[in-house]
Amino acid sequence: MPQSNPIVGTLYHAIGGISASTCYVPFQKVKQWSWNSYWLVQATFAWLIFPLVIGYITVPNIWTVFAESPGTVIINALLLGAIYGFGGMSFGYAIKHIGYSLTYTISIGISAILGTIVPLIMHGELIQKFNEPGGGVIFFGMFLSLIGISLCGVSGYRKEKDLKALGDQGGERPSFNMKKGFTLTIIAGVLSAVFGISLEVGAPIAEIAEKHGAGDFQGNANLMLSTIGAFITNLFWFVTIGIKQKTLKEIVDVKGMGIKLITLNFVMSILSGALWYGQFFFYNIAHVRMGAFKFASWVIHMSMLIFFSYLIGILMKEWSQVSKRTYRTLLLALAVLIISFVTMTYGSSLGAEAIGH
Repeated sequence: MPQSNPIVGTLYHAIGGISASTCYVPFQKVKQWSWNSYWLVQATFAWLIFPLVIGYITVPNIWTVFAESPGTVIINALLLGAIYGFGGMSFGYAIKHIGYSLTYTISIGISAILGTIVPLIMHGELIQKFNEPGGGVIFFGMFLSLIGISLCGVSGYRKEKDLKALGDQGGERPSFNMKKGFTLTIIAGVLSAVFGISLEVGAPIAEIAEKHGAGDFQGNANLMLSTIGAFITNLFWFVTIGIKQKTLKEIVDVKGMGIKLITLNFVMSILSGALWYGQFFFYNIAHVRMGAFKFASWVIHMSMLIFFSYLIGILMKEWSQVSKRTYRTLLLALAVLIISFVTMTYGSSLGAEAIGH
């Protein structure tokens, strides 16, 4: 059984955060494919191929694990994963309207709170966890993250205003639509939390996998179900859209695009899928290290995504044309979010020390 160590767990969450915050960057290298084609290929690898292959490799007797698992747990994990699939789509479209930084910050911030609070309410443990050693500190960190999310919203609207002013002055105005993008991020955030709930609902499957010797990789068993559910939703949606818009042929249009470009597009799309899957591969390893404070895993992991997405957004110069006032608001939001996940990690450590004594 993996040894409890919240500090090590948090470091694994950070690795997962880096993976998640960069998973859509390869799309910048995809050429002559519509968003639909790119998304369908990356989703196939992120939510079907990688989970199945790595789950099969890392979880001993995986099919026996599923055979021993309650049918209702399997079905519920699949259904919740399928609901999340719509969130993944909304997330991808939101990036096109408001960029990486704001999409990650707002949607993942919402997901962090709901994905932590809802499972605690489902299990009737909200008050109990709050009163445990370190619990109050963790919840205070969650409150700080809400403040950070609000500041991100302010910086987003200021960014939109700055870019509009730039366009009015005759400059090149980048595509930016805060209203549409913000709506999509809200949907994505709520449904992203559903994915966390799906993993929580599937936890009994991970426990059975642990009994079969899965160790650190026990979470790959229930992750397979959640991601397959998400894949089914996306497969149906994007195949339908591809047929309607006649974009499916792009994926195999070797004659029109050339073998080199097709290969590059596949490699970049597969890389996107690998990075997306990587976030939850490391999430599961981190989660088992959190011991009695596994409930904090989701919010810590999501906070890491927010932090690193800001860095990616800055490196990609998404904020290079905004005013100093807007940029200062952005930095303040980043600082608050950093403080929030440091606070939550500290709370987890306090609880671990209390148990150790």
